[in-house]
Amino acid sequence: MNRVESEVAALEEETSERVRDLLNVGAQIFAEKGYDATSMRDIATAAGVSKSLLYHHFASKDDIYARISFNSTRHLYDFVEARIPADGTPSEKVRAFMLAAATFFSEHRSAWIAASNAFWSDPDRHRMEQRLARRRQFELTLRALIRDGIEAGEFRDVDPANAGRLILSGINWMTRWFDPAKTYTAEEIVDQYADIILSGIVRR
Repeated sequence: MNRVESEVAALEEETSERVRDLLNVGAQIFAEKGYDATSMRDIATAAGVSKSLLYHHFASKDDIYARISFNSTRHLYDFVEARIPADGTPSEKVRAFMLAAATFFSEHRSAWIAASNAFWSDPDRHRMEQRLARRRQFELTLRALIRDGIEAGEFRDVDPANAGRLILSGINWMTRWFDPAKTYTAEEIVDQYADIILSGIVRR
């Protein structure tokens, strides 16, 4: 863990319930309005607190966003990896990876959307590089699961990188169209994705 991550992690450990509530409100506003259109006043008003109190806990809008995006991505990766069964088949592991990501998306939708919307426009280049490194590690974990399936003879000899991008793209793009009020839950949708990817759509 580098200096920036250590500092943010230390702050997270000391986070009070009030700060967690403010971060949740911030995530909702960033998700609704986008990073550029969101102001500290917007967050303070939505949270029902004064701007001075908000500045007591956070140095700036960028500080709030950094905390939200850092927590969201770090927790996602830990959440997913903890739910991959060590003794499962390659198919079971890939499905578990996908379903865990869908569950995290469902439970932390605003933070996921907020982090996704401003992923490439983070003003702190060093922090963006750290998030890119974590995202790459996340992708490599999935590629390794696919590669294990190929080597075990369970999967066809596909390119693990392309297969991994396909899977993650399907999940990530849910931020654009998923409506929790509609028929299917995020987990049900991704479970169908897993069926399609693992079994195909051609009748055999």
